[in-house]
Amino acid sequence: MSSMDTSLPEEITSVTDDGDDGRLSKDVIFELLKNRRRREVLTYLLETDGTVTLGELAEQIAAWENDTTVNALSSDQRKRVYVALYQTHLPKMDDAGIIEYDQDRGLIELSDNADLLMMYLDTDTHQTDRWDRWYAVVSVVGAAVVTAAYLGVPPLTIVPTSAVAGVVVGAFLALSLAHVFVNHRRQQAVDGKLSRIE
Repeated sequence: MSSMDTSLPEEITSVTDDGDDGRLSKDVIFELLKNRRRREVLTYLLETDGTVTLGELAEQIAAWENDTTVNALSSDQRKRVYVALYQTHLPKMDDAGIIEYDQDRGLIELSDNADLLMMYLDTDTHQTDRWDRWYAVVSVVGAAVVTAAYLGVPPLTIVPTSAVAGVVVGAFLALSLAHVFVNHRRQQAVDGKLSRIE
């Protein structure tokens, strides 16, 4: 049986030798993300949001790869993924500071640098920007209320139509300001991550 290459690529070795300043090069990020199993490790750790064992991680990745359930896996399917994770993928990710991997105890969790890779992954756990729905709701409700006020539907008859229209415009203004604020905060978070990439 041929031995697996467990040496680290030069890009990852250079990062681990320079000390931990919380920065990663794009070469290291893309080196780590180019392998599907490493992306699956990140996805699983992101979904579980805590410490996992090597056994459960290997089982879930093997199930994904074989398009089956964990219970239906064969021992060979489990072992193939387990060995690859143990010998190659997890040590590389640990050396790059993406995960904390206790090889002796078989425990894995995300580390602080993991967020630098997460923004390149397309996972269901990331929040989706759905401001279009909020604008649609305010538009439909606003149009209905203004139309009802114009037609004199009680209890809107006690309020001038211009005041109702002013409330609808105010709702749009508040929604727009909230959208600007959230986008500004999100951009600051992205800029903070990008500043840690060389």
